[in-house]
Amino acid sequence: MGAMKVVIEFYRTRETDDAHAVVGREAVEAVDLANAIEIAHLLSQTLDMPQRPDAIAITDLFGNALFSGIIDADVTTRERPRS
Repeated sequence: MGAMKVVIEFYRTRETDDAHAVVGREAVEAVDLANAIEIAHLLSQTLDMPQRPDAIAITDLFGNALFSGIIDADVTTRERPRS
């Protein structure tokens, strides 16, 4: 099984109106969705972005949503896999 290419968007969410501001975007290769999520969490800590992101969205190269969720490890129940 080969690697899949995905796009990870890092964003900040404004609580008052749920507006999203993209603060970073990376295209990466991952073995599977779980690996892509792991890479996203790592990159959220290491990439130089204008603000620290509080959420991520992962899409395939065609823009189809695969995953979106909050980056806080204590809030894993808010993570929403997409089918």
